Amino acid sequence: MSIWKNLGEHTVYENPWLKVNLADVELPDGRHLDHYLIRQRAVALATAVNDDNEVLLLWRHRFITDTWGWELAAGVVEDGEAVDVAAAREMLEETGWRPGPLKHLMTVEPANGLSDCLHHVYWADSAEYVGEPEDAFESQRREWVPLAQVPDLVAKGEVRSANCVAALLMLHYMRV
Repeated sequence: MSIWKNLGEHTVYENPWLKVNLADVELPDGRHLDHYLIRQRAVALATAVNDDNEVLLLWRHRFITDTWGWELAAGVVEDGEAVDVAAAREMLEETGWRPGPLKHLMTVEPANGLSDCLHHVYWADSAEYVGEPEDAFESQRREWVPLAQVPDLVAKGEVRSANCVAALLMLHYMRV
């Protein structure tokens, strides 16, 4: 079996959201290389699909890439917090909708060549509108978008985040 071995790493930068570490990696042929990696807290995402087969999405701008796109509500899992509780909290804070009972959809590794972060995606088949979102600044608008439109939105580049692409295509596959 041909594997890379992490022989040890040390932190070169740290903040409350991530650590940048430098690892001594041994390649299968015995050579060594320095490899930077990012250690991150888990992320929880959530959405709901209503009786009209529409999915709740956020239209938001990402300043890092200077792009707009549809996304699911998402955020880091706090220390000691259950992942599904974090997903429900993020959905309520970012959309103003409280999800019904959440179901685990998938867990993805969006950048496993660089980071160990896991993104846990949940969905509900109901949601209750509570009011304006606490974190309304995170998106320009929140809308119920027909699941049938998901493949076209992905093809047009209107869903850009890999975790959201995977989740929405899976929901489309399951429900349409």
